[in-house]
Amino acid sequence: MTIDHPHDITPRVTLGFWIYLMSDCVLFASLFATYAVLHGNTYGGPSGRELFSLTFVLAETLILLTSSFTVGLAMLSAYKGRRNQVIIFLAITLVLGLTFIGLELNEFVKLVHDGNSWTRSAFLSSFFTLVGTHGLHVTLGSLWMMFLIAQTFFDGLTEVVLRRLLCLTLFWHFLDIVWIFIFTIVYLMGTI
Repeated sequence: MTIDHPHDITPRVTLGFWIYLMSDCVLFASLFATYAVLHGNTYGGPSGRELFSLTFVLAETLILLTSSFTVGLAMLSAYKGRRNQVIIFLAITLVLGLTFIGLELNEFVKLVHDGNSWTRSAFLSSFFTLVGTHGLHVTLGSLWMMFLIAQTFFDGLTEVVLRRLLCLTLFWHFLDIVWIFIFTIVYLMGTI
């Protein structure tokens, strides 16, 4: 099955999904605003400059950006009716997403192990909330991707699968954009 006009499925994406994405924008805007207000409130604890490793975070960023590329390739493969390529690119995206989550969890465990948990300062509380909320979204997106891989494998590229794939792709790109803001505002500006 080849889709002659890839934009034909776009109007079929439910209004509810777009409302969800906008509500996520509001959620993350609130978390960024909270972080902006509290990032200097370390209460004698360490600041971002003392805690963050830009090399480590750059690796996370490259992994997530690569996953954005591969989920885009999955969508392009779907437009061409190439089910097996869709599954392969979604599987690659899933591995990259899970790798990102693993790195983020590793960072959190290290911070907590070193005595820098979310209870130490307002700065760390806002940091863990913002970055953790993003990580939770990536985790949920990864679960969604697992189900979509199975659905694509068993059902093929039906209209329902294509619509869900489009929503997942939009969601994944949204998470990448949020991460770019986190990388810039939290990590990059936090180490300057």
